[in-house]
Amino acid sequence: MDNHFDVLIIGAGPIGLACGIAAQQVGLSHIIIEKGCLVNSLYNYPLNMTFFSSSERLEIGDTPFVTTLPKPKRAEALEYYRRINGKFNLNTHLFEEVIDVRKDDDLFIVITTKRQYTAQSIVVATGFYDVPMLLNVPGEDLPKVSHYYKDPHFYANQHVVVVGASNSSVDAALETYRKGAKVTMVIRGPEIGTRVKYWVRPDIENRIALGEIDVYYQSRLAEIKEETVIISTSGGTIEIENDFVLALTGYRPNFDFLKKIGIEIPNESPMIPTHNPETMETNIAGLYLAGVVCGGLNTHLWFIENSRIHADIIMQHILERKSSHCASLEEKS
Repeated sequence: MDNHFDVLIIGAGPIGLACGIAAQQVGLSHIIIEKGCLVNSLYNYPLNMTFFSSSERLEIGDTPFVTTLPKPKRAEALEYYRRINGKFNLNTHLFEEVIDVRKDDDLFIVITTKRQYTAQSIVVATGFYDVPMLLNVPGEDLPKVSHYYKDPHFYANQHVVVVGASNSSVDAALETYRKGAKVTMVIRGPEIGTRVKYWVRPDIENRIALGEIDVYYQSRLAEIKEETVIISTSGGTIEIENDFVLALTGYRPNFDFLKKIGIEIPNESPMIPTHNPETMETNIAGLYLAGVVCGGLNTHLWFIENSRIHADIIMQHILERKSSHCASLEEKS
């Protein structure tokens, strides 16, 4: 059948591509379905983003990631994974969203926005970047509020509030400040996040110490208005002038989709989807998880560099299941 595959992979990020390569290398037919562009999450990263990992830790398919920089940038990563997709001639379908996955006996039926497929096994490698963690405060739905940050020029000469103390928050604060924005950071904890890139931390701490970037520690955004924001601080409530809010408070996997296709997820944090870490198989036989989606709300557990191995683990288990199934059929015959 034209639309039948041994393995259907949901998500064309680096790990989804790695799964496609691994399937190809062991002789399994595959298709990769992606609702956006190739490596969609990386494409939506800030334009000037520098990875924490070195280039060799981002490599897949035993293909060198060559860069002259100590840490590669977003544009280089996009070029690398684009070349990977072409080098291995992966069967990648972009701008096609998976709507539903059903199981009929030992066969999966997959419905997308364009067509229907069947597959013996499914790999969900959807990451966590599509669903932002909301502040749940009045005014969060105003047009001036964004949960994603792209380019600093847009915020030149504007009063910008950056919510959060992570790498993304610090990068946004520094970059918009350097393009002429008046930046105020609102941070729940007592300091800049402990996971902030070591070469960036001194920069943000110095900007704060010199009063070039304002910061309110142990504080939260209480309300967002058209021209101001209200901040709840340890010393009381204040209201400051504001043009834009960058609420960079993190992201989470699409739990609704995972539940819809039958994957069990605990209600308690960290809401790690049910799966066997030795095989990556979920509570549904033949349905696997790969990459950062495996960590639930613990989005700091898995990265490209340490979840690349999921691809080989999954394909090996699929082969073992296939071999066991064939042996069972031979015994019956």
